[in-house]
Amino acid sequence: MKPRKIGLFFGSFNPVHTGHMIIANYMATQTDLDQVWMVVSPQNPLKNKAGLARDYDRLHLVRLAIGNNPLLRASDIEFHLPKPSYTVDTLIYLREKHPDDHFALIMGGDNLATLEKWKNYEVLLRDYEIYVYKRPSYETDLYSDHPNVRFFEAPLMQISSTYIRGCIAEGKPIQYLVPDPVAEYIGASGLYRKKQA
Repeated sequence: MKPRKIGLFFGSFNPVHTGHMIIANYMATQTDLDQVWMVVSPQNPLKNKAGLARDYDRLHLVRLAIGNNPLLRASDIEFHLPKPSYTVDTLIYLREKHPDDHFALIMGGDNLATLEKWKNYEVLLRDYEIYVYKRPSYETDLYSDHPNVRFFEAPLMQISSTYIRGCIAEGKPIQYLVPDPVAEYIGASGLYRKKQA
């Protein structure tokens, strides 16, 4: 059986929104990746944890957003690894657990610009392909000639999870900002209703 090539799209997805889904679907359908796993991060070591919804709530929202799309998958792999979670450790663990699959990293140009702050970033560049969706105002020339870094013009939406949380806290509608099942669940569960710190 031919090994699968799986793109790992990491994020806090707090909450997952339409912009995330467009990027995930683009990478799954417009590149040579066989599948994209949306890896819900329990806590980004470079970000403040305040305002982060519970891990399994965010995972559930990603599953709702994906629905029955066979090219996308929600992953809770980092929930079971030591915290804080570092991408390089997650990739090494996945490689051991799925030795027949190839894993690639999906990130935005903003993340690529700060890659040198990541734990063992040299290992990431050496051992894994990195699929970068370009972001306006972020310079990516630093790795433009790197053999493992590939650039894509994925359609981008200027939506942020922070903006969506603000809308929910103020009682404003989030229709079209997030997939319908996500909006329905947030509305019914009261998630993000109180203004986050």
